[in-house]
Amino acid sequence: MCDTFVHIPGGKSSVIFGKNSDREPNEAQQIVRYPKTSREKNTVKTTFIEVEHPQEINEVILSKPFQMWGAEMGVNEYGVAIGNEAVFTKVSFNKKNNGLTGMDLLRLSLEISRSSQEALHHIIFYLEKYGQDACGGYTDKGFYYHNSFIIADKNEAYVLETAGKHWVYQKVIGHRSISNGLTIEENFDGISSHAIEFARKKGWSKKNENFNFRKSYSSWLMPKLSACTIRREQTETACRQHEKFYVEDAFEVLRSHNETPFDPAKGKTDSICMHASGLFTPHQTVGSMVAELRKDGMPTVWLTGSSAPCLSVYKPFYFGNDVLNEENFISPTSTFDNSYWWQWEELHRNILKNYPEKFPLIISDRNELEEEALLEDKHLNTKTQDTNKTNALSQRILQESIEYRNKWLQKITAVENKKHFWYDRFWKKQNRKEKSIFSNKK
Repeated sequence: MCDTFVHIPGGKSSVIFGKNSDREPNEAQQIVRYPKTSREKNTVKTTFIEVEHPQEINEVILSKPFQMWGAEMGVNEYGVAIGNEAVFTKVSFNKKNNGLTGMDLLRLSLEISRSSQEALHHIIFYLEKYGQDACGGYTDKGFYYHNSFIIADKNEAYVLETAGKHWVYQKVIGHRSISNGLTIEENFDGISSHAIEFARKKGWSKKNENFNFRKSYSSWLMPKLSACTIRREQTETACRQHEKFYVEDAFEVLRSHNETPFDPAKGKTDSICMHASGLFTPHQTVGSMVAELRKDGMPTVWLTGSSAPCLSVYKPFYFGNDVLNEENFISPTSTFDNSYWWQWEELHRNILKNYPEKFPLIISDRNELEEEALLEDKHLNTKTQDTNKTNALSQRILQESIEYRNKWLQKITAVENKKHFWYDRFWKKQNRKEKSIFSNKK
């Protein structure tokens, strides 16, 4: 489950794009920068299949499942940002893994697009040519789904929703969010050539009625189990309440829970910052991104690179430097290692053992570090960025977040853990799967 939103202001204010990536608790999220380059061939191997693709590709900053080619969210050097969501439709899968994941579609488009409109049409091209018969799960090899996207740049944005090779899109006016369910109904700006005919042949839409994409194609059960309508209403309301919407407002939205006071032991799918708690909420927010897309100036990409944005530090990253190159920022693997994601996960899983008492011990430090980064980022970003300064800021905030993590881990370890029978069993099972130090800790 995931949430994506965009806020498009009037005047010269920045477009703000935000997304949480909700996946299996042990599925580490890798943040990475791939430089502008020229590939040797005009094809590329995606998660499952090789597809045609231009040799010249853009510089991109991505947040992606560590084991996949594609990405959950990302931004390119031209300030195009895309986030994708799983959606559940009536169109069936062959389950042959001979198509593209939504994450593949996202990365393919970012690598070659210079505007949100270009990115929209590039996704449609690959969707129609190769389809979506591709597993989107990690250990769950039966988890297949179709995808929706928010595609934005500094001027405009689009929502694209799909069902198999069928699609529909709508231009965003003001603000918009998506959350694991189809939303486009009778009003749209573009639709695939056979979408209406196909739905009517299947009996999903009657000829004497106005065609409604959501009602025709949406499945019934999964959107309800995912509480997508509740989460989407939360993000829409948050965007609507702010006449001016800033990066820090996006942080707040992505950290929000649908209960006060909040305890992750009772976590449900209706929280934007999702906490895995068992059978009915098996997924966790494993990464989060906010992008500021400036009218005048380069974008800033804020990424957690860690689970649970409510516990994480958003760190600023920029184009044109090597902070995220693998020699500096190692990629996570399937088990506990020295990567940023897994090192932070030790803190995360310790706090989960008594969130109400441990979480308050870190919040003031976390806020102070982010406020410092936000202030310096505003000073850096005029029409051109000084690469040395952006590099230094990213490196310093990244390093300070690691130092804070070590300090916080010592502080919270002294707090007594609470017992929650079923919740503790769920996390013990996750720790055994991961086969790391977590399975040896009480």
